[in-house]
Amino acid sequence: MNVLEIHELTRKFGDFVAVDNMNLKVREGEIFGFLGPNGAGKSTTINMISSLLRITKGEILLLGKNITKHSRFAKMNIGIVPQDLAIYEEMTAYENIYFFAGLYGLRGNELKERTAEALEFVGLSDRAKELPKNFSGGMKRRLNIACAIAHKPKLIIMDEPTVGIDPQSRNYILNSVRKLNEMGSTIIYTSHYMEEVEEICSRIAIVDHGKLIAEGTKEQLKSSITDTKDIWISYKSEQPLDTERIRQIPGVTQVLDDEQEQLLRVWSKAEINNLNLILQQLIQNQVEIRSVDEKAATLETVFLTLTGRNLRD
Repeated sequence: MNVLEIHELTRKFGDFVAVDNMNLKVREGEIFGFLGPNGAGKSTTINMISSLLRITKGEILLLGKNITKHSRFAKMNIGIVPQDLAIYEEMTAYENIYFFAGLYGLRGNELKERTAEALEFVGLSDRAKELPKNFSGGMKRRLNIACAIAHKPKLIIMDEPTVGIDPQSRNYILNSVRKLNEMGSTIIYTSHYMEEVEEICSRIAIVDHGKLIAEGTKEQLKSSITDTKDIWISYKSEQPLDTERIRQIPGVTQVLDDEQEQLLRVWSKAEINNLNLILQQLIQNQVEIRSVDEKAATLETVFLTLTGRNLRD
């Protein structure tokens, strides 16, 4: 069964096409990764699914029902965890969840029970009477999740739920995502952290320029770029690297230089033997080579190969 179906979805802003005839299906029980560089149409698509943006053309079906024609049904069955915190700093944690759950139509004892359950789920029961303005970033993120899940939606959209928090809080949230999924929720998950998507998502879609350009399991996506090699070069240099000359070497498709870590990553066509030319270019510029390693394909390799851009570009 498909929890979400998108058919020929299009959104225009004047003459600009932000989402271009997109077709997508999210199956029941999936943690579905939804990736795209900035400006790719990802956020616009999520806003249309959430009914925050009008659809220019096409349709979105939630559990088989058109969300435009059945807006209340869609509202009751979708939970949104936005990237920007949607909580009130001057209301207690309990009051925040109680307020948002009430917007979904919960009343009386059910509203109180669901609020308490959501607090317990995110590990904030003992902080129920405290104000979020006194919380850490990770605790605010957890409260943000609680506000979105108290009404027990069938589909939860998590837009960058771990951005800007410490590793311990990130692990807590990732475990919460898994638990929500085990409890029956289907989840659409967006992140700029590729390792998160690789770790928890069962299937992944990549969008760019408003179009769906790839979809499948991480294994399927990796196998689609078997003609690409990923070379990591650790170096020492007092001067910035001339990466443009490396890009001009035959076979090279993408170059990323982490100047702080002094780590150069070069993506190249696998059939072209160009490592000597790459190293020679570095040595000619008085760059000390510390180590060279060719890595197996990762989801990041797939993303850069297909879009030519870093996820944060």
